[in-house]
This record gives sequence, C-alpha cells and structure tokens, in this order.
Amino acid sequence: MYTQITAQARAALSELIELASLKAGQLLVIGCSSSEIIGQTIGKGSSLDAAKAAFEGIYPLLQERGIHLAVQCCEHLNRVLIMERQHAEKRGCEIVCVVPQPKAGGSFATCAWKTFSDPVAVEAVCADAGMDIGGTLIGMHLKRVAVPVRLSIKQIGCASLLCARTRPKYVGGPRAVYEEI
Repeated sequence: MYTQITAQARAALSELIELASLKAGQLLVIGCSSSEIIGQTIGKGSSLDAAKAAFEGIYPLLQERGIHLAVQCCEHLNRVLIMERQHAEKRGCEIVCVVPQPKAGGSFATCAWKTFSDPVAVEAVCADAGMDIGGTLIGMHLKRVAVPVRLSIKQIGCASLLCARTRPKYVGGPRAVYEEI
C-alpha cells in the first residue's frame, strides 16, 4: 500500500510540475491529510506511515528540480506552514513558534519538519502552485489568481487530489493586451 502511495504522489507531482510549468526557485504549497489517504475522515486517523510514503514520493523530486516546498499544517495550528528557513527568510515570511505533531499540525507536516535541514513555521505564503491531498483547503496560501490543474491522477491512496497553478492578475480595460501565459 505505501509503495503505491509513494508512486502516486510522485506521478501526480511530476504531472503538476509539467502542466503548471513550475521552475526552480518557485514555491509549491502542499496540504495533505494522511487520514484521508488511508480512507478515514480528515483529522480522525493520522498516519505517519502514509504521510511518510507520500512525502517520499514528493520531496526528492522537488529537490531535484530546485522547487521550494511549504507544507500546510492542519486547522489545529491555524494552517501555518512548515518550510526551510532560508526560503522563508528569502520571501520575508513571518516565522512563528510551533513544532507540528501528528495530531496537532498533521503527519505530513511532521514529516516535513523532521526531514528539512532547518525547518521553521510561518503564518502565510503566496505560492506559485498547490497540491491539496484530501481536502485540506490550501487556497489561502496561493497567489491571488489560482487556476485549477486537472491531472490524470485523481487520488493518492483514498484521498481526493486537487491541484492549482497561479497566474498574474489581468489589469486594465478594453484596450489592454495580455501576453500568453
């Protein structure tokens, strides 16, 4: 089961990177319910094993591509994000004091905290793309204009999968001309 979760997560991320045209230095936000991955209700069956399996499918690929990761915690930590200190400081994020746990922050955020070389928690980001595994509601951490990205992979484990990319806002009026994005 966990091998399949890792493979699904890697395949979904690979497809998202391609369809969203993510580049090195850009920021991806991921919210992940390990409960939903194993077929339980969000917040009711946190699984470090399922979270680790998904994280192992995602994080190495992001590192290979130079794409930065922000992992959203659950509502018990007000959906703060876990990221590498250097990326948080570069973006001017406000660092807050908390360490995620499986039942307060979530198993996926706990995996990120344990894996990152210098993890910090931040209150908010404006990410270039997002992956929502299991209905974690990541929209508040995306740039202002989010565009759905439809992947061929619809689930990771038993969890529904929704993805988005962002684009600059269109401004101007009837005379405005926009470049193709």
